[in-house]
Amino acid sequence: MKAVHFGAGNIGRGFVGLLLHEGGYELVFSDVAAPLVDAINAVDRYTVHEVGEGGRDTVVTGFRAINSAENPQAVIDEIATANVVTTAVGPTILKFVAPHIVAGLGHRDPSAPPLQIMACENAINATDLLREEMKAAAGEGWEAVSAYAVFANTAVDRIVPAQPDGAGVDVTVEPFYEWAIERPPFGDTPPHIPGAHFVDDLAPYIERKLFTVNTGHATTAYFGARAGIDTIADALADPAIADRVSAALEETSALLAAKHGLDAGELADYRATILGRFRNAALPDTVWRVGRQPLRKLSRHERFVGPAAEAAELGLPVDALLDAIGAALAFDDSEDPQSVDLQRMLREQDAATLTSSVTGLEPQHPLFSRIVELVEARQAEIGV
Repeated sequence: MKAVHFGAGNIGRGFVGLLLHEGGYELVFSDVAAPLVDAINAVDRYTVHEVGEGGRDTVVTGFRAINSAENPQAVIDEIATANVVTTAVGPTILKFVAPHIVAGLGHRDPSAPPLQIMACENAINATDLLREEMKAAAGEGWEAVSAYAVFANTAVDRIVPAQPDGAGVDVTVEPFYEWAIERPPFGDTPPHIPGAHFVDDLAPYIERKLFTVNTGHATTAYFGARAGIDTIADALADPAIADRVSAALEETSALLAAKHGLDAGELADYRATILGRFRNAALPDTVWRVGRQPLRKLSRHERFVGPAAEAAELGLPVDALLDAIGAALAFDDSEDPQSVDLQRMLREQDAATLTSSVTGLEPQHPLFSRIVELVEARQAEIGV
């Protein structure tokens, strides 16, 4: 069995690639970062180090890497004979991955089993997005090539911090992980991925993860940055920040219970587990890494505006989520291009224009005017 994985970064090696390896797949990484590709091909094994309670080391073997920018045909050829294709590149990069997969499907043996395609991204229904990008890339040939593939959405969760200097291609991760995969698209032949679990309805898992892990992580980062604290664990050690993060997650849990019928007690246990993971002092995770790309994180269907908008529509409390959005608006990191852009926009645009362009909300939405107030408060803070 063979799996082609797009994105040879820390998530690719330390989570998705690791579980594919444990499933017995020959592993082919595809990436455009030439130094990383070269480093992977220079070794015959790497180690995934789990740090924290229950952590262990796992050695990964049986892999190779291809630079898809320099040798796209090699990636296409691998896809043509693969069993599984996965991604961990970021939702905005899927459009660049799609043409390679389409081309690979066009070269498959018609008698081969369908290619099993899963986008493992921090986004809702990322595989559907990948399929739409592939459809656009294939044009009129889509119907023919899509007959050789099945698509399943996934929900993935594992904290992989910035890696220590000198780590090479080894990866440090937390012990906890979750990979939930839609069962129905695969029929009777799901991929063999130990540790993953297959579910009939993925939506509650996706939103529980996105609106708890991602919302909580980013909330901690933004309040930590405002307080001048560098690490996620240290930020949560501040009782005031911990209270604000907990309050935001209580609001997202209320939405999840109302929308999906999830049990309030189980959601409380899940929140406690997540916050415990964030407090893992063995993970050298910084507020600057977690907080980067605030414009994406403040967009319409992401971790703040997404749940807050739905909660507001249902008449549920959103004060703590708005508090977190205010902290996100203040995230000022000169090393992060989106942070720089956000602070520039705050100086150049009026509050309503910025709110509309960043959040994607319509002016008549019940959340819109309240975010406008947050933008105006931030503008006053920076002297606009």
